[in-house]
Amino acid sequence: MGKLNSERVLLAVAACLLALGIALGVVRGASLHGLAMVMRWLGVALLMVFAWRRRSLTPWIFVAMVAGAELGFDAPGVAVQLRVFSDIFLRLIKTIVGPLILGTLISGIAGHGDLKGVGRMAWKSLVYFEVVTTLALVIGLVAINVTKAGVGLSVPVSRTQVSEPGVVTVPAAAPAMRWQDFVLHVFPENLAKALVEGQILQVSVFAVLFGIALAMLGERGAPMLRLAESLSEVMFKFTNIVMYFAPVAVGAALAYTVGQSGAGVLVNLGKLVLTYYGALVVLAVGVMVPVMLLFRIPVFGFAKAVAEPASIAFATSASEAALPRAMEAMEAFGVPRKVVAFVLPAGYSFNMDGAAVYLTLAAIFVAQAAGMHLGVGEQVTIVLMLMLASKGVSGVPRATLMVLMATATSLRLPPEPIFVILGIDAVMDMGRTTANVVGNCLASVVVAKWEGQFGAEPVSDVVLEGMAE
Repeated sequence: MGKLNSERVLLAVAACLLALGIALGVVRGASLHGLAMVMRWLGVALLMVFAWRRRSLTPWIFVAMVAGAELGFDAPGVAVQLRVFSDIFLRLIKTIVGPLILGTLISGIAGHGDLKGVGRMAWKSLVYFEVVTTLALVIGLVAINVTKAGVGLSVPVSRTQVSEPGVVTVPAAAPAMRWQDFVLHVFPENLAKALVEGQILQVSVFAVLFGIALAMLGERGAPMLRLAESLSEVMFKFTNIVMYFAPVAVGAALAYTVGQSGAGVLVNLGKLVLTYYGALVVLAVGVMVPVMLLFRIPVFGFAKAVAEPASIAFATSASEAALPRAMEAMEAFGVPRKVVAFVLPAGYSFNMDGAAVYLTLAAIFVAQAAGMHLGVGEQVTIVLMLMLASKGVSGVPRATLMVLMATATSLRLPPEPIFVILGIDAVMDMGRTTANVVGNCLASVVVAKWEGQFGAEPVSDVVLEGMAE
């Protein structure tokens, strides 16, 4: 009890020092600036003491986020040099994702031999994905129409694709994806190529077919099944080792973001950013919480389980970075491995909740900033178009930006307002990625509950060990 009280005191004092330091910094007095910085770093130091006492990875990740943001604000020249550490972490994570999905999905399907159960999981997952993604698209549409964040914004006409200093260039719009292209892209032509390119959906399709074939072999496939199960255990242990580097990577990622863009990135288009994060709150409270109550999922228990992968997603803006830890967290929470291995990778292509909110919000913002009035029918067309365009792009960096450019081209919206969104895309991408990860974690729990398998299997000792660290 005494330890708990002392930790609360540490947190309270650290929060007060940080808040007071930020308040003094706003005053911008030359003499107060130094004092404000000292107070903020004292607050960070107390947070480090708190994390040391807890001896858990999650507090260290939170402290690293605060310290990284502070370093980026106080010493941007140093902060921008730290990106290499977050890049190292992302590279290590990318080496995990493919083998982890292969091992867990193959062993999950072949190990249980219930092929009808796999089919049930597939259609239930797709139904859930489409319902929630459509609601997310509608929430983004309503939010931007309420706040009208783009109305009155004067955006000068820019010259694109000019390699002159100071001229912003925007990635070329990807061609509009036809349904035939999307269906074809689901199936791998080469497993090695899919693994190298990080095509999660293609790896998942191969693993599902391989797992079904292995299950049909019966006892003859036992050696291969043991290999897949061993691969899963090894990759979970590999993940635990890599996660020790997560606080350093998270701190470096935020330090780089703040150091490069400056604190003003949160002010330039604050109305749009607040609209987006407000829409995410509505998504959480108006969609995710009711879903949890409907399926009798403990809200606070789920929030605690998803906290660590969500914090990694927020700091790195990379869904892949959080996937291995999310799989461990959901298995430790009570979702059977076969459900986790099937639903989470599929959700990365079919259930991008945060991206769905962003896309409708950004598309209407572009129209508002250009002074164009879109009727209800045109806005519904945008929603229907984005329902297809947002699928199967999870393996592409800044994929939502590509989809937005394609949508703007298809609807003949001017590209100039997208230049403005580029300036704050990193800030919005943090929330976007977090919502994607949390939404997919929730989907795995929902499917497990729907199948009546939640908490039905013992959790691997390796997973419990990793989550306890």
